[in-house]
Amino acid sequence: MTGTHPRLVGSLSWPVAGTLVLAVLRHPRLWSSALGALGRTAGPRWWRHRPFLPLPDPDWWAFRMVTAYGRPDAEPRAADVVSYLEWSRSTGAGGRTRRRDRGAPDGWDARAGRQSG
Repeated sequence: MTGTHPRLVGSLSWPVAGTLVLAVLRHPRLWSSALGALGRTAGPRWWRHRPFLPLPDPDWWAFRMVTAYGRPDAEPRAADVVSYLEWSRSTGAGGRTRRRDRGAPDGWDARAGRQSG
């Protein structure tokens, strides 16, 4: 899915981000879960850095893409995001889980997409 489009965070392009937002907008019952997920994954003081959006840390994003899709340059599928938000909502985690350290695990090299060492 990656192409020549500018990147929003890590491997996520603006067009794919728009597709993900539209997928979530089609499911109003998931809006609070989506906002909760954004809040939990947003980098510290996200409002101080361009593009002034609650985006995750690029290293964390690369790690999550490897764990989900096997590649640090993968882009999430809309159906996977909706499925995750449905799971989050069903478990009561949507919007209520406390923020956690979202840094990539120690020794993780985001550029290489693997453990360093």
